[in-house]
Amino acid sequence: MRPPFRFPEDLITLQQAWQQTYAELAQAPAGAGTTALRRRLIALSGTLCTHPHWATPAAWRTGGVELRRATHTSVSTEGEGAA
Repeated sequence: MRPPFRFPEDLITLQQAWQQTYAELAQAPAGAGTTALRRRLIALSGTLCTHPHWATPAAWRTGGVELRRATHTSVSTEGEGAA
């Protein structure tokens, strides 16, 4: 079994913000003004991809999925409480 990935807190916070924004965009009704959400998602994507944690070329490929898995459950849980 592999040891769990350890991510910096700011990277986890960025990923959670990305997932929350994505969820809001996915739930927006057709015709709703989604420009601000789309722009925020693009900005967060750029910040995530250029984070210093991913300095080595293989880091994003090996850690990107693990980061999303690590933050997915916390965003899902928060979303359920808000409904």
